Amino acid sequence: MPEDLYDRYQVSRTVYRQHRTTCTDCTDTSRCSTGARLWESFCRLQDAYLNRQRQQRR
Repeated sequence: MPEDLYDRYQVSRTVYRQHRTTCTDCTDTSRCSTGARLWESFCRLQDAYLNRQRQQRR
């Protein structure tokens, strides 16, 4: 399961970065509706992955 979460986390990062290369509305401080959705997905998956890593180290 952790590998699955890691893979989803990395895919979300890639999808967001690809979106940023083509979207003229997204910046470092503001995002279009699609960019905001992709960013939020990336953040949630990153948080979940990092929290799981911390729990495994206890």
